[in-house]
Amino acid sequence: MTHEEEEEMQHDISKLQDQVQQISLSQKVTKNELEAMMIVKIDGIKRDMVVLNDGLKSYMEAMMNFKIEGL
Repeated sequence: MTHEEEEEMQHDISKLQDQVQQISLSQKVTKNELEAMMIVKIDGIKRDMVVLNDGLKSYMEAMMNFKIEGL
């Protein structure tokens, strides 16, 4: 292998290493973005559940008051 071929191969290896690093960083960013999105979704679902639960409690209390007043 000539000196020029070795230099070219080293350059190619260096480019490949850079690409692997970029892909790795990209995957980490994507993973972090997905985790953040899931946290936001879960928080939204929790808030919705609290609102639904509060609404159900209010409805049941109103129904109980209606039945008591009807007696």
